[in-house]
Amino acid sequence: MPKVLIVIARLNVGGTAQYITELVRGLKGSKYELLVATGHVQGAEVEDVNTKELPIVRIVAMGRKVSLFSDLKSRGELKRVIDEYKPDLIYSHTFKAGLLSRSIKNGIPKIHAFHGHLLSEPELKGFKSKIVILIERVLAKRSRALVTVGRRVAKELLEKRVGKATQYRSIAPGVREIELKQRESARRSLGIEGETRPILVWMARVTAVKAPLRVIEIAKAIPEARFLLAGGGDLLEEVKRNAPRNLTVLGWQEASKIWAVADLSLSTSENEGMPVALIEAQLAGVPVVALDVGSVGEVILDGITGYLFSEFNQSYIERVRELILDKKQIEQMASAAKKWATTQFSPEKMVKMHIELFEEILRR
Repeated sequence: MPKVLIVIARLNVGGTAQYITELVRGLKGSKYELLVATGHVQGAEVEDVNTKELPIVRIVAMGRKVSLFSDLKSRGELKRVIDEYKPDLIYSHTFKAGLLSRSIKNGIPKIHAFHGHLLSEPELKGFKSKIVILIERVLAKRSRALVTVGRRVAKELLEKRVGKATQYRSIAPGVREIELKQRESARRSLGIEGETRPILVWMARVTAVKAPLRVIEIAKAIPEARFLLAGGGDLLEEVKRNAPRNLTVLGWQEASKIWAVADLSLSTSENEGMPVALIEAQLAGVPVVALDVGSVGEVILDGITGYLFSEFNQSYIERVRELILDKKQIEQMASAAKKWATTQFSPEKMVKMHIELFEEILRR
């Protein structure tokens, strides 16, 4: 039975953890044996609850923060895991996991997955960005295949000369429809019972790349709506301090509650892969207004399941205002969103494409 070692820096709440969870679930009982090597969440992040059902080995020193000492220690721990487990294939996710696993020369074929990329991160501009690009170029040469969650992410990486076109495979996330909580019960638990205004939801990591401070600007401009911001991260306290009265900052919340009360979903990110939260929103019949970054344009059908904007500006805000005043259009988009997401993002399709990729790499 071929062994696959999945390596990821940490399994924090978010799309990457869900991607891996669905893959492991789908491959259970198949001809593949899987083990997930991961570190720990750090700071304000929360580990995904589904982690409990995964076959995990902890790389104690590994996490999101950059630390030469900890990262070298993590590499040593990971090497020991590889030597003991003896995988036939190594499949890394996130930059750090990809760097550590592909820096270990052992002849084992390696695949790396990009759930977005670091090229547009606010913290990595100028010289830092150039260094990241150079590292990714070198690591791509040590990869048998490069997986991206969307075609546009692959295009952006190829424009930076990361890897060759023949290496790339686009495999969208497989997302299950959430069993939503009863609407009134969810409203009570979120503290918005009796609210008569439209409910607009922003749900993501509260970090710079997701641009959560823009939600404050939108909420101030549209007092006739109630805004909920769900997620955790290093900007959470700043958002709380500056939130207007019609913006409730919730911290991490169950998606089954959030999408049960939402009339519209917002995304303001500077950079994305293919965000699972926006797929979940559409599966729940919630239209989305988002910035067209990464592969977001492969998740939302502009003008049909929501609206896309090339930049965050007054036009974005005005479209949100117009949409919440047009109940008929929201209902039409809600129906289209559910139908679209159901057909495009099935877990079965994602697993099938991975099996085909694994078989291709192992045949070589």
